Amino acid sequence: MKTNIAGSGAEKAGTDSFAADNADSKKTETAVSYDTNMETAEEIKYEYETHELYAENDGKQIYGVVYVPQNAGDRMPTIIYSHGFGDTHRSGMDYADTLAENGYVVYCFDFCGGGPGSKSDGPMTEMSLFTEQSDLEAVLEMIQEEPYADSERIVMLGASQGGAVSAVTSAAHKEEVAGLILLYPAFVMADNTRKEFGSVEDIPETYSLMGLTVGHDYAEVLTDYDFYQVIPRYDKKVLLVHGDKDGIVPVSYSEKAAQVYPSVQFEVLSGAGHGFYGNDVEKTTVFILGYLEELFDE
Repeated sequence: MKTNIAGSGAEKAGTDSFAADNADSKKTETAVSYDTNMETAEEIKYEYETHELYAENDGKQIYGVVYVPQNAGDRMPTIIYSHGFGDTHRSGMDYADTLAENGYVVYCFDFCGGGPGSKSDGPMTEMSLFTEQSDLEAVLEMIQEEPYADSERIVMLGASQGGAVSAVTSAAHKEEVAGLILLYPAFVMADNTRKEFGSVEDIPETYSLMGLTVGHDYAEVLTDYDFYQVIPRYDKKVLLVHGDKDGIVPVSYSEKAAQVYPSVQFEVLSGAGHGFYGNDVEKTTVFILGYLEELFDE
């Protein structure tokens, strides 16, 4: 039986604080998968169960929800979803619903200090790119030990800042990560930080970012960071999806990522902003399912 942990529509489909100014269309919930022609809905393949599951990182508890398909095999391909800045695990629920129905285990979690609604330990003022990378590494280690997860078929799926974190983490653990899916990844983070602060000495102990308070370390680690030197170390095929009307993370940042990745499927959604809604969620789900089917030869 499906045991849903409900969330509001505003928390669905990879929405985060970066997307606040791009919500041009109504946020909708989508829990069906579509064929590659977007004409007919596929039949639901599997029922699934959800339950809370914790990881631990340096004494801090990381809260998450795992979606486990029923009667889909002993060890199943597993997707780890990472949310964006200021958001929570709930932003991955639409994708998790559909992926679980198609036989994939999905784990959606809250970064420590990842947002005001986080159920994981730690304040936002202690959060940074590297603390979130460390959280994701702890999640990866934990999920590999779960009896239903196939440790040879683990895929990272990240949205916005969670996409940037997933990209960096996958580059550091390419032998353990079979696939990587990035939705409007926030590779703009470093440039934005350098524009705001001329030097490390100019960074205060805390400051406001997108209406939320972050700490000195958030900016300091980005002042001399180059995503494009790091992410190409992941040399397996990447799925990269971005909207051409994204006013928070311009599509040019993903265009550059597509140039440096050794193997990439780059999809641009016409008219989509930062955060996908409605038909854009459906299109993205088609890309994801197609990518996974090819990746695992299903």
